[in-house]
Amino acid sequence: MTDVLSDLLQHSLRVVLCGTAAGTTSAAERAYYAHRQNKFWKILHETRLTPEPLRPHQYRSLLQHGIGLTDLVKAGAGMDRATLPKLTAADRVRLSNAIATFRPQFLAFTSKTAGQKFFDGKRDYGEQLELIGDTRVWILPSTSGAANGSWRPEIWHRFADEVREAGARASH
Repeated sequence: MTDVLSDLLQHSLRVVLCGTAAGTTSAAERAYYAHRQNKFWKILHETRLTPEPLRPHQYRSLLQHGIGLTDLVKAGAGMDRATLPKLTAADRVRLSNAIATFRPQFLAFTSKTAGQKFFDGKRDYGEQLELIGDTRVWILPSTSGAANGSWRPEIWHRFADEVREAGARASH
């Protein structure tokens, strides 16, 4: 089974953003967070993680801003609640190994579902106690239109502030 969307990963990233799996629109468009009601691209710009608004088909340009993308489940597409392939230990190991290899400053799950599936238990939004190597781990509210009821942009803003502070500390 091939990956629905290829990972966008390289060394020296500030942030890797990780979803649960590609949504059906993203899979069809071959671009991350492609559904027109998804707030992902808007919040990246609103939080100043990207200096200009980007469109889903421009996702590769995130690398220029120190941002990478991946999903927990690479071989399936669908909404979090839908019939995704079950997350396996191999999926967790694959993500942990990718983070250990590329060593971004931050790994942020782009939904509570993704974070809870990775950690295999209930979690709240925000920074987690666990690290992967030196990488700090966050769980952010889902940008999906289907998750509007739990949308909390202030958590994305707090995350972006932490990313900037870590960058400022590293450059001193």
